[in-house]
Amino acid sequence: MSAFGGAPDIAPQLCRAPTRPYSSVMDAPNPSAVPTAASRAPVHIGAVGMMVRDLDRVTAYYRDMLGLTEQEHTQQVAILGVGGVALLELIHRPDALPDDPREAGLYHTAFLMPTRADLARWILHAAKARVAFTGASDHDVSEAIYLDDPEGNGVEVYSDRPREKWRRDSKLIFQKTDPLDIDAIIREIDAATAAYPSAPEGLRIGHIHLRVGDVARAEALYCGVLGLDVTRRRTGATFLSSGGYHHHLAVNVWHSNGAGIRNGKRAGLDWFAMEINDRPTIDGVKKRLDAAGITIDSIPGGFAATDPWGTSIRFTIAP
Repeated sequence: MSAFGGAPDIAPQLCRAPTRPYSSVMDAPNPSAVPTAASRAPVHIGAVGMMVRDLDRVTAYYRDMLGLTEQEHTQQVAILGVGGVALLELIHRPDALPDDPREAGLYHTAFLMPTRADLARWILHAAKARVAFTGASDHDVSEAIYLDDPEGNGVEVYSDRPREKWRRDSKLIFQKTDPLDIDAIIREIDAATAAYPSAPEGLRIGHIHLRVGDVARAEALYCGVLGLDVTRRRTGATFLSSGGYHHHLAVNVWHSNGAGIRNGKRAGLDWFAMEINDRPTIDGVKKRLDAAGITIDSIPGGFAATDPWGTSIRFTIAP
């Protein structure tokens, strides 16, 4: 596997600044069944794969907390998703070391609710199930709740505000971190009758946030080689997207500055998938990876490459 030596020369060409659900009746018709525009961008996040020490416990968490459906569950792997779409693959590694936030890896997987009302229904469900939150923020472009799964993997559950309300400066998009007005979200629904029997079928992974060892090196890959646009920079972090979204990918060094290749014996992030809408775009990504000297491996339906910290990125044509 290459050390990603060619990317800095390419970068300037492309870079631009619990319990089971408590009701059996869902009270929301469409648009809850429709994925948002974030998942229709030219390049967007598909599924995420994680190595876990206790497969049954972590599977139950995502099933019960978020309402994902178990599509497959063996002794070795569990696949969860919505409406036949796989979103999360949990790979059983009972002898794995615990994740270490000082190493590169997963900061959080962000599940995007189709509507603000869906987020409200989920908040009521989570409260009734006594799911522990670790934070809640108003990011101007979105409203987000933060959690940790039983093995410490970060989770975000959020909904976007309308795009016409986002504040833009060219390709940069204003984002903030203010306290979240949860009561205002709940007013979207009738709390007395609202129900959340399962995740809405339009739920998708809106973005993934990674811990890396060097922000500039990560930006050289994800912007310079893969062609994402930088939409925001802050101290120790960069946010990138496709198609004008606020971010499909974020990277930070807040706890992992200087980290090298992730210890493959640790639980945590194993891979994530980037889905690409058309053949010319995915062919362009493959050519730039090759030009940067990054090893490309064939996988069913596409190809994979590894980032400088050992995380596998899978590239496939979007269904």
